[in-house]
Amino acid sequence: MARHPTDFRVTLWGSLLAGTVFLGLTACGGRSEPTEPAVCEPPASPEVRAFAQCGPTLDFAPINSYVGEFSDVIQDREDAVVLIDGRCTGTLIQASAGPVVLTAGHCVNLGDIPLIVFNFEDDADGDPLITEGTVIEQSMEPDYALIQLDVLPDVTPIRLTAQATEQLAIIQHPRGRPKVIAEGRYLDACNNRFFYGDLDTLVGSSGAGVLNRQGHLLGVHTDGDCEVNGRGSNRGAPAEVIVEASAYLQIEDITEPSTATRTKGADAPSARLAP
Repeated sequence: MARHPTDFRVTLWGSLLAGTVFLGLTACGGRSEPTEPAVCEPPASPEVRAFAQCGPTLDFAPINSYVGEFSDVIQDREDAVVLIDGRCTGTLIQASAGPVVLTAGHCVNLGDIPLIVFNFEDDADGDPLITEGTVIEQSMEPDYALIQLDVLPDVTPIRLTAQATEQLAIIQHPRGRPKVIAEGRYLDACNNRFFYGDLDTLVGSSGAGVLNRQGHLLGVHTDGDCEVNGRGSNRGAPAEVIVEASAYLQIEDITEPSTATRTKGADAPSARLAP
């Protein structure tokens, strides 16, 4: 059942965890300008990353005061973004089997019943809604999870896409704080991951949807490895790879799938499913 707490912020911060592990990985080519050769393999010993920003400036903008390149689409999308257990971000996505919240697999466990918060934002343009959901799929490779909600709000779910654009945006809850948006550039995709630079994220941003210029969800933010001097990049799990791994999601759930979309079957990675 949906709940409206009397002290909303205290309830949220009470559940905020202290940290998240970020795995280091540099991008694999494209338009990036790394100071070292770009690679497309994870390091032998992943480093813990907790950089405050990606690039020379911290570019978070509160969602309801944002004015930028994505202004024409973002207000129709941001209501679908949620805070999960005060420690991760997720997005309500459109699916033929029914809307579900998509987040990172390292944020939850299969069968968990996380707390889902809509409209936790500065100068909120809607009533905060707290509900619960059940994790019906969870995977670490690709790094994603699906949460089926107890209560579906009056919110338009976001469509999945396989079409990258030069500029990307992430609506997120960094460190469990009110919703913000950051913009950055698409770099490249390989090995079932995609990479983006100068796009700020923090602990708590894990699981946030990475949106293309049309406001469709290209994938899920999973790891941060981007520094203030501009080196490195952040990475995520592409929507197409997630759909291939999922028993719940179908190819037709993707807007404009790429020509390389494979038939779901034996070669696709598989998620753990709730009984």
